[in-house]
Amino acid sequence: MKTREEIVGNWLQRYTGKPLSYFGGHVLLTNFNHYVDLFCEEMGVDAAEDSDVPFRAVTADGITMINFGIGSPNAALIMDLLSAIAPSACLFLGKCGGISDKTQLGDYILPLAGIRGEGTSNDYFPPEVPALPAFMLQRAVSTALRNNDQDYWTGTIYTTNRRVWEHDEKFKQYLRETRAMGVDMETATLFSCGFYNHIPTGALLLVSDNPMVPEGIKTSASDRRVTQNFARTHVHIGVEAMRLIIGRRSTVRHLKFDW
Repeated sequence: MKTREEIVGNWLQRYTGKPLSYFGGHVLLTNFNHYVDLFCEEMGVDAAEDSDVPFRAVTADGITMINFGIGSPNAALIMDLLSAIAPSACLFLGKCGGISDKTQLGDYILPLAGIRGEGTSNDYFPPEVPALPAFMLQRAVSTALRNNDQDYWTGTIYTTNRRVWEHDEKFKQYLRETRAMGVDMETATLFSCGFYNHIPTGALLLVSDNPMVPEGIKTSASDRRVTQNFARTHVHIGVEAMRLIIGRRSTVRHLKFDW
């Protein structure tokens, strides 16, 4: 394989165990196998798990959901690989920690931008290039939220490569100074690498913990409660947003890709 196109086409199939023809034109991304199970229930398809592949993928009605794992390197990788099929829209359904005192467990955050604290995206763009979602995609998510009587916050998401920082008061003070609404490990990378690969990309994040205070740090029990109470609606809204885009048959690109 000599070209980038050959590599990503081969590797998307290798990482998912699915041929390129299997993928729909609208992609939901997640970090959780349970979300893929919920997607299968929502769409009425077989939830059989592919245990021998890194990225589990399921397609129904032209929409594909992929569990790409955790962290910004994996986020960059999946966006590179998805360039092999050039999806019309790609929406991340992820969880985040609330930074603002305003957010509560189960709240939704519709990011207006990502703060690139992860470093991975520096391999794609200079640091001064902002990490932005596709506006029309976020607008469809907003409509789907309202259609389901769900409120949401807007704001920025700080993306970091650090997984264990909840004890670091200096870092937490820095997060407060950014005025970000939430913190995660993927959003800014997905926005940047989606833009790099000419893939309209958005996100809808579920606040799963409040890590700025000791009693709010995520545990197995607290994450299980959040998943039980909110994950099914999260997936449903993501599917509905994609169906809105498919029904309108309109582009969701927010800028012209002209280089």
